[in-house]
Amino acid sequence: MFEDIFSRERIIEKPKKQNIEVPIIIDTREKQSLIASCLREQNALIEFERLAISDYLVGKFAIERKTFSDFISSTLNKRLLMQLTELKKYPCPILVIEGFHYNYHDSKIHENAIRGMLLSAILDFQIPVIFTENEEDTSRFLISLAKKQEKNRKEFSLRPAKSFKNLQEQKQFILEGFPGIGPKTAKKLLERFKTIKNILLADEDDLKKILGKKYEIFRQLLDN
Repeated sequence: MFEDIFSRERIIEKPKKQNIEVPIIIDTREKQSLIASCLREQNALIEFERLAISDYLVGKFAIERKTFSDFISSTLNKRLLMQLTELKKYPCPILVIEGFHYNYHDSKIHENAIRGMLLSAILDFQIPVIFTENEEDTSRFLISLAKKQEKNRKEFSLRPAKSFKNLQEQKQFILEGFPGIGPKTAKKLLERFKTIKNILLADEDDLKKILGKKYEIFRQLLDN
């Protein structure tokens, strides 16, 4: 169960010609940020809500954004650990670190502490970390994430794609889609009945000789 982690108050800004259908929800405290401005310029569908956790919501993803200096300061005062704990309340959290150029020597803490916190986010909290160059790069990442959510809305096959050498392999692949029928059983059925049509019209006793106890499941799928 997930908490009610944002208010019902919502402000929606629809672009003149929107390029995505999935809205990017922005925390109201980020309304005047450069990222919000970049999203407007790129005709993204954006909404503003007061979010108790995370800075952005894109579909099922919750994104916590930190500049590199924010990342360092929140590491020093231990606030980042608490934020990552809260972020885990979402099913798909992401941590974005903006402006990270691997210049450890200019930071206030030892470089191993930085590496340790990054590893903790990824390994201990199992939160992916994305590095972006600046506000515009972050906004483009958010739009790409929204577009990916649109693709995931489409119908998809429950079975992995497979290339076939001939018609016989295609028929075998269809038969293997039935529960309990593996390659060996599928080949036996095709050797005995030649075609899928003949298998579907075959006598019960003939099918039982090959399928055995699996026949009932096979028959039930055909009749329902």
